[in-house]
Amino acid sequence: MSNYKTAESVSPKHPDKICDQISDAILDAYLTVDADSRVAIDVAGGHCTVFVTGEVTSKANDINIAAIVERLAGTVKTIQHIAKQSSEIAAGVDTGGAGDQGIMVGYACNETKELLPLETVLARNLNKYLYKKWPYDGKTQVTLKDGQIQSIVASFQNAPRDELFARVKHWLRSEKYAVFSKIDYHINPAGDWSQGGFDADAGLTGRKLIVDNYGPHIPIGGGAFSGKDPSKVDRSAAYMARRVAIDYLRARDAKEVYVYLAYAIGYNQPLEASVIIDHKKELIKGYDLSPNGIIKHLDLKRPIYEQTAQYGHFGHPHFRWEQ
Repeated sequence: MSNYKTAESVSPKHPDKICDQISDAILDAYLTVDADSRVAIDVAGGHCTVFVTGEVTSKANDINIAAIVERLAGTVKTIQHIAKQSSEIAAGVDTGGAGDQGIMVGYACNETKELLPLETVLARNLNKYLYKKWPYDGKTQVTLKDGQIQSIVASFQNAPRDELFARVKHWLRSEKYAVFSKIDYHINPAGDWSQGGFDADAGLTGRKLIVDNYGPHIPIGGGAFSGKDPSKVDRSAAYMARRVAIDYLRARDAKEVYVYLAYAIGYNQPLEASVIIDHKKELIKGYDLSPNGIIKHLDLKRPIYEQTAQYGHFGHPHFRWEQ
């Protein structure tokens, strides 16, 4: 039986990604002033209006949220409704406990230099390549059959189909991972389009979870990342799970590694810390997996997050959890 794998990528001007970037840019703004800021910001946007809500507890109290929204979304109406973090949640975090319960999954494999699944890397690389020419809303999708590209989908705003098709084929000739014989192309399959982003659709923080993680063939814990400070383990522990997966992959010269971490709110140790190395499961050893230990190890109280909200949170060498 043939082995099929498909992954997609979306451009930074996709409505959901605009919301992710706004959430993380706001987080960065607070962390720049107060590294201990507690931030959980969600954004919903579309059709000339952006709604920013969530909880913030910080010494920074003059963040110009409307200016951040305008930088990333253009001229829109901004509605803000932000409260302080619940004192009951803060009580558990102040003592070093996790900011929430949850399960985090880390993954690494030897298919690509990014240590990510091939289909995920191809979809992302194609999207980046097309975005350089057309910095607008856009999506790509790559299907592999037995490790070779079988089909490509590319839909980009303001990109004439013939030009888009030519650029996709040029990318294929230059992409070192691209192995193919015959490809089924779907280039602007619904026709050329000029209305995109918030003009055409609404967006929401955290709605592109699979794109943010490893692609649809790798399980995720389900928590979104953007807009959350590192006391929220659904972000920080997911980054640490990736770090641990990379370490085990290299140390054991493995083909693929899965890492599972689970936490309870207010408790500072994981309830599960296991690793599966080429189908063999064992307990993780040698790491401080407390929330504070993770934050210190990965140096997460810095304004580094807006860039994570563009093309996935893993596989980029400048992120500390990848190094």
